[in-house]
Amino acid sequence: MSYEMIAILMFSSMMLMLLTGQRVFGAIGFVAVVASLLLWGDRGGYDLAFSSAMKLMKWYPLLTLPMFIFMGYVLSESKIADDLYRMFHVWMGGLHGGLAIGTIGLMVLISAMNGLSVAGMAIGATIALPELLKRGYDKRMVSGVIQAGSSLGILVPPSVVLVLYAMIARQPVGQLWLAGVIPGLMMAALFVIYIAIRCRLQPNLGPVLNAEERNVPMGEKIRLLGAGLLPLFIFFVMMVPFVKGWTSLVESSAIGAIAAFLAAVVKGRMNRTVFETCVKNTLGISCMFMWIILAALCFGAVFDGLGAVKAIESLFTEKLGLSPWAILILMQVSFLLLGTFLDDTAMLVIVAPLYVPLVGELGFDLIWYGVLYTITCQIAYMTPPFGYNLFLMRAMAPPEITMRDIYGSITPFVMVMVLALVIVMLVPEIALWLPDYFYNK
Repeated sequence: MSYEMIAILMFSSMMLMLLTGQRVFGAIGFVAVVASLLLWGDRGGYDLAFSSAMKLMKWYPLLTLPMFIFMGYVLSESKIADDLYRMFHVWMGGLHGGLAIGTIGLMVLISAMNGLSVAGMAIGATIALPELLKRGYDKRMVSGVIQAGSSLGILVPPSVVLVLYAMIARQPVGQLWLAGVIPGLMMAALFVIYIAIRCRLQPNLGPVLNAEERNVPMGEKIRLLGAGLLPLFIFFVMMVPFVKGWTSLVESSAIGAIAAFLAAVVKGRMNRTVFETCVKNTLGISCMFMWIILAALCFGAVFDGLGAVKAIESLFTEKLGLSPWAILILMQVSFLLLGTFLDDTAMLVIVAPLYVPLVGELGFDLIWYGVLYTITCQIAYMTPPFGYNLFLMRAMAPPEITMRDIYGSITPFVMVMVLALVIVMLVPEIALWLPDYFYNK
C-alpha cells in the first residue's frame, strides 16, 4: 500500500471515529498509535507514544495554560467582571446601541483575562444578555453581539488556542500572541462600527437608556471607571514585563494569576467555594488540552514518517498546478467546512500535521498563518450546523430566544469576520508588525 493511501486511510478512520461520538484526543491518538504499530512494529509504535509524551512534559511554555485559565476563572467567579459591565452600562448607555458596543468592549477585556471563548460567552450570557433584553434591545442583535464578542477570546492574548497552535507548529507563543493583538482589536472595532451604523439606521434595535438611568453622578462614574479597569490593570501588570523582556512567558503568566487572586482577595470576593471552583475548572480544562496536544504530536509524528506533506505538496503544485495562494485559500475553506461539525482544537489537531508543514513549504509565514487559522476558527464557531457558539448560546439564553433567532443573528457578524480575514490575508503586516517590532528592535 502506498504512503498516500495510508494517509487517506488514517484520516478516514479518524473521521469515522469522531462521527461515532468518540472523544477527539481518543480518536486521534488511537489512530496514530495503531498506524505506528502496523507500520513499524511493536518497538516503533510504543516509542512514538512515549517520545510524544516526553516531548509534551518537557515543553516549558505549557505551564502558561493552567496559569491563564486560573486567572480567567478567578476574575469570572469572583464577579470582578460584573464591575466591567456596570462601567460600560453607565458610560455608554446614552448612545443608540451603546450597551451592545459596551458588551463588545467587555468581551475584549474578558478575552485579555482568559484565552477561552467559553468564558466570554458565559459572562456575556449571564451579565449582559438580561440587561440588554430588559432595556428593549432586539433579541437577534443581542444574540449576535454576544456570540461575536465571545469569539474574540481565541484571538486576543492570552489565547489558549494560539498556545496549542504554537506547540504543534513549533512557533514562539509570545510572537503569536503579539500577532493576534492588532487583528483582534481590528475585528472588535469592525463589530463596533457595524453595531453603531445599524442602530443609527434602526434605532429600535438598540434604544438609548432612559434619562433616570443616565443621570449618574460624576463621582459614581469615576468610581465605576476605576473598578472596571482593574482587569485591564492586571493584564498590563502581566504583559508589560514580558514584552519588555524582564520576565519569561511562564513567569508573566504566574504574575497574572497571582495578581488576579490578590485582586479578588482585596475586594473581599475570594472564599473557599470560589477558590475550589476555580481550581477544579482549571484542572479539568488543562488536562483536556494536554491530552489533545499529546494526540496531535503522535499523529504528526506518523505523518512526518510517511512523508505525507511532500506528497500533498506535489499533488497540489505539480499535478494540479495550483499556486501557493490558491492552496492557502482552499485550506481556509476546508477549515470552514470542518468547523460545521468540529471545534477549534479538533480542527487544529486533525489538519495541523498536514497543513502547517505545507504552509511552510509554500513560503508563507507560520506566525501569520496562525492568526489566519484562528480567525477562520472564529468564523467556524458561528456557522451552522455545529457552530460551537451557537449551541453555547442556546444553552445559556432564555426561552424567548429560539434557535431560529440564534441562527438568524449571526449572518452580519460572520460577514464582518470574513472581511477581517480577507484584510489580514491581503495585508500580512497587520499581524506581523507588532511581533517584528518587539522581537527585532
